[in-house]
Amino acid sequence: MAGTITALKAQRGKERVNIYLDGRFAFGLALVHAVWLKVGQKLSDDEIAELQAADTVEQARLRALDLISYRPRSVREVQLRLKKAGADDEAIAQVVERLKEAGLLDDDAFSRAWVDSRMRASPRSKRMIAWELRQKGVSGTDIEAALAEVDEEDAACRAALQRLPRLRGLAPMERKRKLYEHLARKGFDYETIERAIEKVESSREGC
Repeated sequence: MAGTITALKAQRGKERVNIYLDGRFAFGLALVHAVWLKVGQKLSDDEIAELQAADTVEQARLRALDLISYRPRSVREVQLRLKKAGADDEAIAQVVERLKEAGLLDDDAFSRAWVDSRMRASPRSKRMIAWELRQKGVSGTDIEAALAEVDEEDAACRAALQRLPRLRGLAPMERKRKLYEHLARKGFDYETIERAIEKVESSREGC
């Protein structure tokens, strides 16, 4: 593919440039890598290979940044999504390392944010949250650290309080049964559920 650059044409709506060698389209390149090229410049096969390898990494980086712009992601999530998008292992490793260095990819911070979100929006047991984080490839060490300060009994009580308004009008025993089933689905054990239900049934205002 070696040849002389005869044209550099920007792709419409994208920060990419089409490279033409000897009058024919050769390949596309991210603007950040194409900015150093100029018409009349000769490119060897090795130089083209280097440019294309760098472009592969850049495309993977942009895809990863797009992923984490919506919500925090674990390292494993990003790796799997890039792999599914066709990025090779070397490009994925480079992108992940760059994002880690920039503080944009951090399983410890991700785990803590996940636990905080769960506890605020939909309290559940430590066991269930740990399972969720394991599914996202987070290490046991990061999971343990993120869950260290979680008060499971308080989480169960708040989960019960969230559910209680939907059970108004039920007979006491039916209401208790429904609360028990709800908390069991959240992963809480029998003793924790019993204490949580006792609290909300006695106050119904707070934990």
